[in-house]
Amino acid sequence: MAKHNHPSRGAAKKLHGAVSIHGVDACNLLRILREQNVKSHQELQQLSGLSSARLSEALALLQAKHLIEPLSQRNKTDGGFLHPRVNANYGCVIGVDIGGTNLRIALADTNGTIRGKWSATTKGSASAGMVVAQISKGVDHLLRETATSRSSLRAIAAGAPGVTDRDAGIVFATSYLKGWKNVPLAQLLNSKLRVPAIVENDVKLAAIGENWAGAARGVRNFVFLAIGTGIAAGIFVNGQLVHGADWVAGEVGYMIVPGTPTVPAGEGMPGALESMIGGEGLKQQWLRAQGNKRSNGTTDLSATGIFYHALAGDRLAKNILEDSARILAHAIYNISTVLNCSLFVLGGGVGMSGPLLAATQKALEPYTQPSRANLITSALGQDAQLIGAIRLALDKAESEIDLKLSRAK
Repeated sequence: MAKHNHPSRGAAKKLHGAVSIHGVDACNLLRILREQNVKSHQELQQLSGLSSARLSEALALLQAKHLIEPLSQRNKTDGGFLHPRVNANYGCVIGVDIGGTNLRIALADTNGTIRGKWSATTKGSASAGMVVAQISKGVDHLLRETATSRSSLRAIAAGAPGVTDRDAGIVFATSYLKGWKNVPLAQLLNSKLRVPAIVENDVKLAAIGENWAGAARGVRNFVFLAIGTGIAAGIFVNGQLVHGADWVAGEVGYMIVPGTPTVPAGEGMPGALESMIGGEGLKQQWLRAQGNKRSNGTTDLSATGIFYHALAGDRLAKNILEDSARILAHAIYNISTVLNCSLFVLGGGVGMSGPLLAATQKALEPYTQPSRANLITSALGQDAQLIGAIRLALDKAESEIDLKLSRAK
């Protein structure tokens, strides 16, 4: 697995009372085996910092706990080095992406390989209790479909489209799910499924997914910019996911840049940036540009439809595309200037539009100081949130394993 910010690394060292040195060694070693493709005994020693004797003891503990595959086959090309591998069958985790209209769930093994997916609509079941009941139903389906026992569930992670306190497991509010205010989602999931649970904002989850297995794999400083109906960002700085003092870091839809309104957004209203280049804002621009007159059935175009009309030569659509690209370029330049991030990954239904990417790259060309932002589209597409949820669930499961191993004698 690629390196990633772990939500509770060091938990083993913070335990009160006696802590097994062998257990701590095993915790660190398991993490290395998950994240690195180790090719030799020497490399494993260098990465772990363990002596040969302590390395052998840690490997023995991991094998005894069935966390790595049996060390029965020697690799003759490396002087008899036993290539330890994480036991993918040790258990499974659940990743959940809660959307305004759809719910998606994936079951993965402890190596992160997806074994099954399930989806349902959230229309008519937007209350927290009903969504949790749907999640439970989806988990039951996946366990049956994959012939997996419930006792093998190690953790669940869920993403919600709203301001989310990951530490407390609370979704403060979301405009996409009616009635959600200060919802203790992690506690609800834990009570329903009897498994360790963790929650996160959905765009931040997408950033985790891209950093783990997508376009920003291994990149320590980048911004995932989701542009759909609204606009938000998941920000990595020095390999750490940024949340902010009030968990609202990344709410860039409220940025004010040239070309956006300067009046502060009212409660429940779109921010200045998303009011112009979010999906709904683009549609409103299109309607105003046409004077609300139907023209060959193009009045009801989607945001991406407007962009492709621009490529086809429609003058009004081209103006909207160029204006949107210029506004987006200003926002990206300002963020880059503050964070000095090397990469921007565009996601979301609007953000992944080819015409918007090309036009924004062109609009960014003059802005080379203090550095030029590299702009690409998501490699994971609509699965970014779900894959990020799986990664976060693996991290949660790993933190639980750390606690168990650290007590092992």
